[in-house]
Amino acid sequence: MSIVVFQHEPHEPPARIGESLTRNGHRLHIIKLFEGQTVPVDLDDVDGVVSMGGAANVDETAKFVWLEPEMAYIKKAHDAGKPVVGICLGAQLIAAALGGKVAAMSAPEVGWKEVKLAFPGQTDVIFQGMPHNTMQFHLHGQEVTALPPDSTPLAGSSQCRNQAFRVGMTTYAFQYHFEWEAADIQAAMNDSLVVRSTQNRAQMMNDQVIHYGSYRRLGDRLCENLTIMLFNAAR
Repeated sequence: MSIVVFQHEPHEPPARIGESLTRNGHRLHIIKLFEGQTVPVDLDDVDGVVSMGGAANVDETAKFVWLEPEMAYIKKAHDAGKPVVGICLGAQLIAAALGGKVAAMSAPEVGWKEVKLAFPGQTDVIFQGMPHNTMQFHLHGQEVTALPPDSTPLAGSSQCRNQAFRVGMTTYAFQYHFEWEAADIQAAMNDSLVVRSTQNRAQMMNDQVIHYGSYRRLGDRLCENLTIMLFNAAR
Protein backbone atom coordinates (compact mmCIF):
# COMPACT_ATOMS: atom_id res chain seq x y z
CA MET A 1 0.00 0.00 0.00
CA SER A 2 1.46 3.38 -1.03
CA ILE A 3 0.91 6.33 1.31
CA VAL A 4 1.55 9.94 0.27
CA VAL A 5 3.04 11.93 3.16
CA PHE A 6 3.07 15.72 2.91
CA GLN A 7 6.03 17.08 4.89
CA HIS A 8 5.96 20.87 5.29
CA GLU A 9 9.08 21.49 7.38
CA PRO A 10 12.49 19.75 7.77
CA HIS A 11 11.79 19.22 11.49
CA GLU A 12 8.25 17.83 10.97
CA PRO A 13 8.87 14.29 9.62
CA PRO A 14 6.31 11.47 9.77
CA ALA A 15 8.21 10.25 12.84
CA ARG A 16 6.47 7.44 14.75
CA ILE A 17 3.41 7.22 12.52
CA GLY A 18 5.74 6.80 9.56
CA GLU A 19 7.60 4.05 11.38
CA SER A 20 4.35 2.27 12.20
CA LEU A 21 3.15 2.42 8.59
CA THR A 22 6.48 1.18 7.25
CA ARG A 23 6.68 -1.62 9.79
CA ASN A 24 3.27 -2.82 8.63
CA GLY A 25 4.36 -3.04 5.00
CA HIS A 26 3.25 0.34 3.62
CA ARG A 27 5.42 2.31 1.21
CA LEU A 28 5.78 5.99 2.09
CA HIS A 29 6.01 8.55 -0.70
CA ILE A 30 7.22 11.58 1.27
CA ILE A 31 6.60 14.87 -0.56
CA LYS A 32 9.03 17.43 0.90
CA LEU A 33 7.13 20.60 0.07
CA PHE A 34 9.70 22.75 1.89
CA GLU A 35 12.25 21.64 -0.73
CA GLY A 36 10.02 22.63 -3.63
CA GLN A 37 8.64 19.17 -4.38
CA THR A 38 5.14 19.33 -5.82
CA VAL A 39 1.79 17.83 -4.92
CA PRO A 40 0.89 14.80 -7.12
CA VAL A 41 -1.71 15.41 -9.80
CA ASP A 42 -3.74 12.24 -9.24
CA LEU A 43 -4.36 9.29 -6.91
CA ASP A 44 -2.77 6.67 -9.18
CA ASP A 45 -1.11 3.99 -7.01
CA VAL A 46 -2.02 6.02 -3.90
CA ASP A 47 -3.88 4.26 -1.11
CA GLY A 48 -3.86 6.93 1.59
CA VAL A 49 -2.61 10.38 2.64
CA VAL A 50 -0.87 11.72 5.76
CA SER A 51 -0.40 15.48 6.20
CA MET A 52 2.11 16.59 8.82
CA GLY A 53 2.52 19.80 10.81
CA GLY A 54 4.16 23.07 9.87
CA ALA A 55 4.35 26.82 10.44
CA ALA A 56 2.04 27.86 7.59
CA ASN A 57 -1.51 29.07 8.09
CA VAL A 58 -4.16 27.72 5.73
CA ASP A 59 -4.90 31.19 4.32
CA GLU A 60 -1.26 31.99 3.44
CA THR A 61 -1.66 30.69 -0.09
CA ALA A 62 0.38 33.50 -1.67
CA LYS A 63 3.36 32.72 0.57
CA PHE A 64 3.10 28.93 0.44
CA VAL A 65 2.22 27.94 -3.12
CA TRP A 66 1.61 24.29 -2.17
CA LEU A 67 -1.28 25.03 0.19
CA GLU A 68 -4.10 25.12 -2.35
CA PRO A 69 -2.85 22.07 -4.32
CA GLU A 70 -2.47 20.08 -1.10
CA MET A 71 -5.97 20.97 0.11
CA ALA A 72 -7.37 19.99 -3.28
CA TYR A 73 -5.49 16.69 -3.07
CA ILE A 74 -6.78 16.02 0.44
CA LYS A 75 -10.34 16.63 -0.78
CA LYS A 76 -9.82 14.34 -3.76
CA ALA A 77 -8.49 11.55 -1.52
CA HIS A 78 -11.31 12.03 1.00
CA ASP A 79 -13.97 12.03 -1.72
CA ALA A 80 -12.46 8.81 -3.09
CA GLY A 81 -12.85 7.15 0.33
CA LYS A 82 -9.12 6.77 0.88
CA PRO A 83 -7.69 7.01 4.42
CA VAL A 84 -6.52 10.53 5.25
CA VAL A 85 -4.77 11.59 8.48
CA GLY A 86 -3.75 15.14 9.36
CA ILE A 87 -1.65 16.29 12.32
CA CYS A 88 -1.48 19.92 13.55
CA LEU A 89 -1.30 21.94 10.29
CA GLY A 90 -2.50 18.79 8.55
CA ALA A 91 -5.66 18.81 10.69
CA GLN A 92 -6.31 22.44 9.76
CA LEU A 93 -5.79 21.64 6.07
CA ILE A 94 -8.36 18.85 6.32
CA ALA A 95 -10.84 21.24 7.91
CA ALA A 96 -10.29 23.96 5.32
CA ALA A 97 -10.31 21.52 2.39
CA LEU A 98 -13.58 19.90 3.42
CA GLY A 99 -15.66 22.94 4.29
CA GLY A 100 -14.69 23.81 7.87
CA LYS A 101 -13.12 26.99 9.20
CA VAL A 102 -9.70 27.78 10.69
CA ALA A 103 -8.77 30.96 12.56
CA ALA A 104 -6.14 32.43 14.88
CA MET A 105 -6.42 31.60 18.57
CA SER A 106 -6.56 34.31 21.21
CA ALA A 107 -3.29 32.85 22.50
CA PRO A 108 -1.19 29.97 21.11
CA GLU A 109 -1.49 26.57 22.73
CA VAL A 110 2.07 25.53 23.51
CA GLY A 111 3.59 22.74 25.58
CA TRP A 112 2.07 19.91 27.57
CA LYS A 113 -1.71 20.12 27.95
CA GLU A 114 -4.43 17.63 28.76
CA VAL A 115 -6.65 16.38 25.94
CA LYS A 116 -10.02 14.84 26.79
CA LEU A 117 -11.93 12.44 24.57
CA ALA A 118 -15.50 13.41 23.77
CA PHE A 119 -18.06 10.61 23.97
CA PRO A 120 -17.71 9.75 20.25
CA GLY A 121 -13.95 9.54 20.76
CA GLN A 122 -14.40 7.19 23.69
CA THR A 123 -16.21 4.75 21.39
CA ASP A 124 -14.15 5.26 18.21
CA VAL A 125 -11.95 2.26 17.38
CA ILE A 126 -9.00 4.57 16.63
CA PHE A 127 -8.79 5.33 20.36
CA GLN A 128 -9.16 1.71 21.43
CA GLY A 129 -7.05 1.02 24.51
CA MET A 130 -6.55 4.73 25.23
CA PRO A 131 -7.53 6.51 28.46
CA HIS A 132 -10.12 9.26 28.16
CA ASN A 133 -7.67 11.95 29.37
CA THR A 134 -4.07 12.15 28.11
CA MET A 135 -1.21 14.64 28.24
CA GLN A 136 -0.23 15.72 24.73
CA PHE A 137 2.28 18.16 23.24
CA HIS A 138 0.85 21.23 21.51
CA LEU A 139 2.42 23.79 19.19
CA HIS A 140 -0.16 25.87 17.33
CA GLY A 141 -1.50 29.39 17.11
CA GLN A 142 -4.40 28.55 14.80
CA GLU A 143 -7.33 26.24 15.45
CA VAL A 144 -10.30 24.67 13.73
CA THR A 145 -13.23 26.87 14.71
CA ALA A 146 -15.93 25.09 12.67
CA LEU A 147 -15.87 21.44 11.68
CA PRO A 148 -16.58 20.37 8.09
CA PRO A 149 -19.95 18.81 7.23
CA ASP A 150 -20.28 15.12 8.17
CA SER A 151 -17.75 15.55 11.00
CA THR A 152 -17.67 13.88 14.39
CA PRO A 153 -15.83 15.68 17.25
CA LEU A 154 -13.51 13.25 19.01
CA ALA A 155 -11.44 15.24 21.52
CA GLY A 156 -10.81 18.69 22.92
CA SER A 157 -8.78 20.65 25.46
CA SER A 158 -9.50 23.63 27.71
CA GLN A 159 -7.92 25.98 25.18
CA CYS A 160 -8.92 24.32 21.92
CA ARG A 161 -12.32 22.70 21.44
CA ASN A 162 -11.48 20.68 18.32
CA GLN A 163 -8.37 18.69 19.19
CA ALA A 164 -9.42 15.66 17.15
CA PHE A 165 -12.25 14.98 14.73
CA ARG A 166 -13.32 12.54 12.05
CA VAL A 167 -14.87 13.45 8.72
CA GLY A 168 -16.95 10.61 7.34
CA MET A 169 -15.41 7.25 8.22
CA THR A 170 -11.88 7.43 6.78
CA THR A 171 -10.51 10.94 7.45
CA TYR A 172 -9.02 11.73 10.87
CA ALA A 173 -7.56 15.02 12.09
CA PHE A 174 -5.48 15.66 15.22
CA GLN A 175 -4.48 19.15 16.34
CA TYR A 176 -1.96 17.85 18.90
CA HIS A 177 1.31 16.05 18.21
CA PHE A 178 1.11 12.41 19.29
CA GLU A 179 3.71 11.19 16.81
CA TRP A 180 6.87 12.93 17.99
CA GLU A 181 10.07 11.44 19.37
CA ALA A 182 11.76 13.07 22.36
CA ALA A 183 14.21 14.73 19.95
CA ASP A 184 11.34 16.22 17.94
CA ILE A 185 9.92 17.82 21.07
CA GLN A 186 13.35 19.14 22.03
CA ALA A 187 13.70 20.69 18.57
CA ALA A 188 10.28 22.31 19.00
CA MET A 189 11.59 24.20 22.00
CA ASN A 190 13.29 26.56 19.52
CA ASP A 191 10.07 27.24 17.62
CA SER A 192 8.97 30.87 17.47
CA LEU A 193 5.67 30.02 19.20
CA VAL A 194 7.62 28.66 22.18
CA VAL A 195 10.01 31.60 22.22
CA ARG A 196 7.08 34.06 22.26
CA SER A 197 5.01 32.04 24.70
CA THR A 198 4.36 33.32 28.20
CA GLN A 199 4.78 29.75 29.43
CA ASN A 200 8.14 29.00 31.01
CA ARG A 201 10.37 27.05 28.61
CA ALA A 202 12.16 25.34 31.48
CA GLN A 203 8.78 24.15 32.80
CA MET A 204 7.98 22.61 29.41
CA MET A 205 11.26 20.68 29.51
CA ASN A 206 10.55 19.55 33.06
CA ASP A 207 7.06 18.47 31.99
CA GLN A 208 8.63 16.40 29.24
CA VAL A 209 10.58 14.41 31.84
CA ILE A 210 7.34 13.78 33.72
CA HIS A 211 5.02 12.99 30.80
CA TYR A 212 7.11 11.64 27.93
CA GLY A 213 7.10 7.96 28.92
CA SER A 214 3.31 7.73 28.99
CA TYR A 215 3.00 10.05 25.98
CA ARG A 216 5.25 7.86 23.86
CA ARG A 217 3.54 4.62 24.89
CA LEU A 218 0.06 5.99 24.16
CA GLY A 219 1.26 7.73 21.00
CA ASP A 220 2.58 4.43 19.72
CA ARG A 221 -0.78 2.84 20.48
CA LEU A 222 -2.56 5.54 18.47
CA CYS A 223 -0.11 5.15 15.58
CA GLU A 224 -0.69 1.40 15.55
CA ASN A 225 -4.47 1.83 15.74
CA LEU A 226 -4.40 4.20 12.77
CA THR A 227 -2.17 1.83 10.83
CA ILE A 228 -4.13 -1.33 11.52
CA MET A 229 -7.71 -0.07 11.76
CA LEU A 230 -7.58 2.63 9.10
CA PHE A 231 -4.80 2.04 6.58
CA ASN A 232 -4.58 -1.75 6.81
CA ALA A 233 -8.37 -2.05 6.76
CA ALA A 234 -8.45 -0.12 3.48
CA ARG A 235 -6.29 -2.69 1.71
